[in-house]
Amino acid sequence: MTSSNLKAVLKVQDLSMNLYTQSGWAQALNALCFDIRAGETFALVGESGCGKSMTALTLMQLLPDVAQVTRGQVSLKEQDLFQLSERQMQAFRGRRISIIFQEPASSLNPVMRIGAQMQEALLRHEVLKGAACKARCIEWLERVGLSEPERRFEQYPFELSGGQLQRVMIAMALVSEPDLLIADEPTTALDVTLQAQVLKLLKDLQTQRGMSMLLITHDLAVVKDMAHRVALMYAGEMVEVRDAKDFFKQALHPYSKLLMDSLPDFERRGADLAAIKGQVPPLTTEFTACRFAPRCPQKMPQCDATPVPMVELKGERAAGVRCFLAQSMASPISQEVMGLQVQLKTPSSPSKDAPKDSHENSYEDSAKGHTKEPTPDLQADPLAAQEPHALLAVKDLRVSYSLTRTWLQSQRYYEAVRGVSFELHKGQTLALVGESGCGKTSLAKALIQVLGRGAKVQGQVRLKGQEVLNQGRMSALQAKREMQIIFQNPFASLNPRMRVLDILEEGMISLHPEWSSAQRLSDIGVLLDRVGLPKDALKRFPHEFSGGQRQRIAIARALAVKPSLIICDEPTSALDVSIQAQILNLLRELQETLGVSYLLITHNISVVSYLAHEVAVMHDGVLVEQASAAKVLHSPSHPYTQSLLASVPRI
Repeated sequence: MTSSNLKAVLKVQDLSMNLYTQSGWAQALNALCFDIRAGETFALVGESGCGKSMTALTLMQLLPDVAQVTRGQVSLKEQDLFQLSERQMQAFRGRRISIIFQEPASSLNPVMRIGAQMQEALLRHEVLKGAACKARCIEWLERVGLSEPERRFEQYPFELSGGQLQRVMIAMALVSEPDLLIADEPTTALDVTLQAQVLKLLKDLQTQRGMSMLLITHDLAVVKDMAHRVALMYAGEMVEVRDAKDFFKQALHPYSKLLMDSLPDFERRGADLAAIKGQVPPLTTEFTACRFAPRCPQKMPQCDATPVPMVELKGERAAGVRCFLAQSMASPISQEVMGLQVQLKTPSSPSKDAPKDSHENSYEDSAKGHTKEPTPDLQADPLAAQEPHALLAVKDLRVSYSLTRTWLQSQRYYEAVRGVSFELHKGQTLALVGESGCGKTSLAKALIQVLGRGAKVQGQVRLKGQEVLNQGRMSALQAKREMQIIFQNPFASLNPRMRVLDILEEGMISLHPEWSSAQRLSDIGVLLDRVGLPKDALKRFPHEFSGGQRQRIAIARALAVKPSLIICDEPTSALDVSIQAQILNLLRELQETLGVSYLLITHNISVVSYLAHEVAVMHDGVLVEQASAAKVLHSPSHPYTQSLLASVPRI
C-alpha cells in the first residue's frame, strides 16, 4: 500500500460529463470524486457502458465533439488539465499521462509499421533520435514479451495476432515512462502467462519510478492482485469506493455482491451463475432515485423515490457506499444519511455473500507455483456425458502460411498448426487453451475455411461424418449452417455500415431462406433478451455500442442460424463478469436443450473450469496435453500446462 502521507498525483473532483446521442443528452459521468497517489493503482470496475472508458477519455481530453464536461476539476500534479489548450495538452499526453486502449486493432494505424508508430511518442517528447530511438522501442517490445522484437518493429499491425497487438499498445504507452498510466483493459487479449508477465512489469515500474496507474478492467482477479483501491461504477456513477483488501473481504453494495456471485469456477459447473437480471438503464434517463434499484434484489421503497447519497466510510481513505442499506453492511461508523444519524454495525459473523478467503495468495505467490488440488470425482462431474456421439473429428490438421512475397520466389511456408488431432462430441465443450500465437485461431479459421490464399491447409476434418476440406466434402452452404464462429474482436468482425438488425438477419436469410420474415424477427427478439441487449439496438450501428455490447451482437449473430457447432474464439473476453455470467448460462442452457457443441478458444481459465468437458492445451502449433477438464485443471501432467495454470490470478 502507498504511504498515507504521499501527495496525490491525480485529483478528480465532482466530475460530470454529458454525451449527446440520437436519443438526447446522456449523463455519462455523474459527480466522480477520487484521487491517485504516487505508486498507487486505482481500479475502476463495472459493467460495459457504465462510464469507465469515458472516464479515461475525459482525463486524457480525448472526448468527441458531442461530449461536454458540465462541472468538475481534474488535476495532474497540481496542473488543472481543463485549463490547458489542446496544444498544451499534447505535451502532457504520452509524456506525463499515457493510455493503453481497449481495442488495439482499432487504435493502431493499419498503414504504418509498428516501429514508426512507437517512435512518434519518443520523437515528440524525448531527445532520442535515430538508432537510440529505435533501440528504446525494441527494448520495450522485448520487455512486454514480444518474441523477435526487431522483426515486430518492421511489421504492420495486420501481421500480428490480437494478443501481440495488445502488447504493442502497452509498449507504446510505456516507452516514454509517464507519471500516470491509464490502462483500459490492458490484458484482455492476453493469455494468462503473458498477462502475468505484463502485470509484473507494471508493478515493477511502479516500484522503480513511483508510477501511478488507473486500471480499468472487468477481471476482478486482476483487480485483487494489482489494485490498492477499487471503485465500482454503475450507470455513470460510483456506487462503492474501497480499499481493495476490504472490498474483496466483504463487498458492501448489493451490486458488488452480485458481481462476486457471478464469477464462474469449477464448483459451479452444471448450475446457473448468479447473473444480474435486467440491463444497465440508458443514461438518457432523468434519474431521480437509485440507479441500481430496478435490478436490486434488496430494494426498499425509498430506493425508487429518493436520491441516494454516497455514505462515507470512516476509517478508510476516501471510501464510501452509495446505498441505503449501508448501515447494515459496514463496519462500526457513525454517518449522517439524509439528515438522520445512524450507527453502522458489524455483522456478528461473516456475510454469506462475502467471498471466501481460501485463495488469498498474492499474485507473486500464484506465479511461483501451482498448488495441485485433489482431482474431483469425475463420475460426480455434472457436465460429464456418457458415450457421446462424435460431431467433429480432426486428424493430422496442418496450417501453413506462405512466406513468399512474389511468384518469382520459391515457395516457403511457416507451419502454424502442426499435426493436430482431436474429437469434439455432440453436446460437449472442448476448450483449447494456450499462449497467443500458438495456433489456436489459425486452427479455428481452418475449420470454417476463412483463411486467405496465402494459407495452406492439410489433414482431415469430418463434421457429422462428412468431409469438410477434401474431395467429396459437404457443400459450403451446409457447412456454414452447421458450424459458426464468434470472433475475438467484435469491432473488426461487424460491418460498420450495417445496422444490428441487418447484421443478425444476413446469415439467416442466406443460410435459411425458408424462414419467413416474421419468424426471423421473432427469433431475433428472443436472442436480444438472451444476450442482454435492448430492443432499440436493432436500429443502431456497431460504433454506437461499447466493446462488450458489440461482443454480444457477435454472439447473437452466431446463434441466429441455429448451428450444431459454434467455435467460440474468446467469446467473453470483452464482457464484464455480470454479462459474462448471462452468456455462460445461455451457452450452457443451449447445450443442454439443443445439444449444440462448442470449441472454446479462451485465455480465461475460470470460464474453462465452468463450461468445458475436455481441455486441450496447445503450444507452438501442437497439442501437448488433452484430457477431461478435471484432470487438466487439477492434476496437469505436462510442464507447460503446469506453468500456464501457475500464472492464473485467483480471487
